[in-house]
Amino acid sequence: MADTARRPDNRYGSRPTMKDVAARAGVGLKTVSRVVNSEPGVTPDTERRVHEAINALGFRRNDSARVLRKGRTASIGLVLEDLADPFYGPLSRAVEEVARAHGALLINGSSAEDPGREQELALALCARRVDGLVVIPAGDDHRYLEPEIQAGVATVFVDRPAGKIDADTVLSDNFGGARNGVAHLVAHGHRRIGFLGDRPGIHTAAERLRGYRAAMADAGIPVEDAWISLGATDPERVRRAAEEMLDGPEPVTAVFAGNNRVTVTVVRVLAERPRPVALVGFDDFELADLLQPGVTVVAQDAAQLGRTAAERLFQQLDGAPLAPERTVLPTRLITRGSGELPPAD
Repeated sequence: MADTARRPDNRYGSRPTMKDVAARAGVGLKTVSRVVNSEPGVTPDTERRVHEAINALGFRRNDSARVLRKGRTASIGLVLEDLADPFYGPLSRAVEEVARAHGALLINGSSAEDPGREQELALALCARRVDGLVVIPAGDDHRYLEPEIQAGVATVFVDRPAGKIDADTVLSDNFGGARNGVAHLVAHGHRRIGFLGDRPGIHTAAERLRGYRAAMADAGIPVEDAWISLGATDPERVRRAAEEMLDGPEPVTAVFAGNNRVTVTVVRVLAERPRPVALVGFDDFELADLLQPGVTVVAQDAAQLGRTAAERLFQQLDGAPLAPERTVLPTRLITRGSGELPPAD
């Protein structure tokens, strides 16, 4: 026989409630609450009627309201630099997997490399009572988070350190990775090596430049100002800088690219030139192994960065008395051909 009982109007913002379930099952609201929350004190027949009403109405428990009554939101926030950057995909996914294993939801957003937007987003997440934050900083002053941290919001910074506060931080070895990548080019006979990086105020860019300078100093190679260019990673700026390094009376014979976006643009520039130029990039990227030659990279483990940061966050949430700690994860050099080309002259 068809069920002709009228369902409640399920328009947006008007979902079935426990009151609707109670009315359909012919029981009290407390009885529905006991069934929904698997509490004792309900007869099997009554429990069956409540479940039938739940299924008929399409009722779903409001977990956000339930956890708010307990003073927790069972969620964590992730503040990324750029959701479109492929580097952050594995990092975000790893944070989400750890959160899910702890029964928490992940809410993320992008700062678009804007310190003001980072602060606005982080504080908005705190206002929504997230239990913790994983932050990839855009700015260099995070004192705005001190009241939230003191109020119990667990916080871990990843990829870049916090500014002007002590907080847990998980980083890649940007200095050591760049130093090894440039030393690899030196070992293959290069002395005129260009460095193309991100904006100098970004921690990762500054550390990778420092690694470049250290490798050149180790080899006793004086660095010319014309060999270094830092700035926005948009293709126009990078192309212009690369062409300036590659042209002139003493062009560079090798390029160290400071991140995957820079590397992709440099690959395009080099493909247009008849003379081979060696290339090592910091960060791996999709299809790097299929190019001819394959692109040699200093690879960092984005997923491990996210996983380590999230696990540290949940250690804080579990109440462990932890002093702020800086964790530095190693990088690895992946040789594929472009970094092993000898100088053309």
